[in-house]
Amino acid sequence: MSMLFLAAAAALASSNVTTAGPKGPLAATLIDPGKQAPALILIPGSGPTDRDGNNVMGVSGGIYRRLAEQLAARGVATLRIDKRGMFGSKAAIADANAVTIADYAADVHGWATFMRARDKIACGSRGIARAASSRSPPRSGRKGFAASSCSPRPDGRLEISFAQLKPKLPPEMFASAEAAITRLEQRQRVDPASVPAPLAPLFNTAVQGYMIDLMAQDPVKLAAATRLPMLIVQGETDIQVGVDDARALAAAHPGAKLVLIPGINHLWRKAPADPAANAATYRDASIPVDPAVATAIARFVSTKR
Repeated sequence: MSMLFLAAAAALASSNVTTAGPKGPLAATLIDPGKQAPALILIPGSGPTDRDGNNVMGVSGGIYRRLAEQLAARGVATLRIDKRGMFGSKAAIADANAVTIADYAADVHGWATFMRARDKIACGSRGIARAASSRSPPRSGRKGFAASSCSPRPDGRLEISFAQLKPKLPPEMFASAEAAITRLEQRQRVDPASVPAPLAPLFNTAVQGYMIDLMAQDPVKLAAATRLPMLIVQGETDIQVGVDDARALAAAHPGAKLVLIPGINHLWRKAPADPAANAATYRDASIPVDPAVATAIARFVSTKR
């Protein structure tokens, strides 16, 4: 999923906006504290994650909305978007699974143009923005790039997810999953029936095209090619992306600023290191986003360059 509730935020202007998509509009929510505030584009993480940061697979509590409200209280405007084919952007394409990273990057460019027209400074967030930022010409208006809980590995979340699963799976089951991942890395399709039934949903044929394209991306090379200032925010109890992953991504970009925040997980919530207790926080909507995340991002976005 790889993406910050103060009373003062409630009075800030929040509006639903759209921009042109491939076949229909792309939709987003803009929170604007005014006075030509610097701005951040919040890009949803993987899977069916909406602009507020909720996911039908078990993530609740609106972490992107809460981040946006915290940033607004710190004088930063935010645009949190729905990905093409999903939620408010459903009409943009007929099949939300028929996408590539380049498609998502093009949408980010469109939203950055939208924000520039409103005299905003656009920065990226989350994994998709790595591709968008590395290909951005100076005239695009982007002043920096912020990434949170992003993997430096070419196969990203899949590799990390299976690293977590390895201790829990019988050796033969894990070997089958690794073989399937290897086929995708080689740009070959996988028959879901060829993997153990519990793992078959991870290899849904509808999303394999996107998975193949995702695995072709090299985050380290993209970070190295990015000509913009970069901030990397990483929770130290993140069980999906580790501190070493964040350090590897930061090392690829000379001058990247790495902020490690103790005691927070992949959803920017206070969480213990114990995997089971940590994962339980994903479904607990009452746990707020740690304000240290918004503070780090606001300082970065507001810095004059």
